[in-house]
Amino acid sequence: MELWAYLLIGGGAVVFMVWQGTGFAISVGTVFAIWAILAVSLNLVVGFTGLLSVGHVGFFGLGAYTVAVLTSDAAYEQLRTEAISTFGLPFFAALPIAILLAGLVALAVGIVFNRFRDDIFVLVSFGFAIIAFNLFLNLRSVTRGAFGIHEIARPEIGPWTFDGELQFLALVAAFLALVILISWFIVTSSFGRVLTAIREDEQATEVFGYQVTHFKLAIWVISAMMAGLAGGLFASWTTFIDPNSFILLESMLLVCIVILGGLATIWGSLLGAIVFVLLEEGMRFIPFLPAEYVGQARQVVLGILLVVLMLFRPQGLVGRYKL
Repeated sequence: MELWAYLLIGGGAVVFMVWQGTGFAISVGTVFAIWAILAVSLNLVVGFTGLLSVGHVGFFGLGAYTVAVLTSDAAYEQLRTEAISTFGLPFFAALPIAILLAGLVALAVGIVFNRFRDDIFVLVSFGFAIIAFNLFLNLRSVTRGAFGIHEIARPEIGPWTFDGELQFLALVAAFLALVILISWFIVTSSFGRVLTAIREDEQATEVFGYQVTHFKLAIWVISAMMAGLAGGLFASWTTFIDPNSFILLESMLLVCIVILGGLATIWGSLLGAIVFVLLEEGMRFIPFLPAEYVGQARQVVLGILLVVLMLFRPQGLVGRYKL
């Protein structure tokens, strides 16, 4: 099943992108890599601890806004009365700050989250996503509110810049490889085995002397830092962000990607991201579908896929665990 799934979807992705041309393939590859980083990060929490979080879009947005605020030189005035500060930091100076800030917020939030389990955890993470969106929208002295932030810097290392689409894809792919490597070390280590034990039977794991809350908090922080990384890359790639990029729907789509690909497997997250991106981009080429309905059609088709999977393969395409 795993081999056929990978061959079918991977082959379809290659054929589709070659058919559309090099520029299209590069753009799709970049979108895939960013979503894949997000999916892998969420799967560490959902797949390996059994805690369903719908708040990861908050950490994604936090990383994006941190990079945007610190790197943008665009001049703005708030309500035409108050100038908003700009910093103009290089991307590679802002990105570690974004990752660290996402981790610190996750640590603070996680200390509270650890008191809740299962369905209550879902509701609490839902609340966090709503709070994050409203901060992005209403904290105008920092985020510039609904006006958004533009002229976000592209990465530079000395004389080398990542201004071109191919160079930026190479950078994002390198970060994706790093995230996969870190995740692989985590899930194959004794730490990862404890996480799996927590998912299977949290109380039994506690009986064996493990501090379950410490393990859950640690993986939650690591996962949030990866999401912050994805957000920083997203902001630099688009060079413009506003609060609509981080609505709750995006978090739900991320959960769908993880479940679709398969829980408790890194490769399942990559597979889910491929399916999602192909679905999103492929919808644009349906001749009878108006462009303004592409987003809604994507959500409908993704929902149908999830319903079918839940009926016939609830662990996802290549997953080892089902919610």
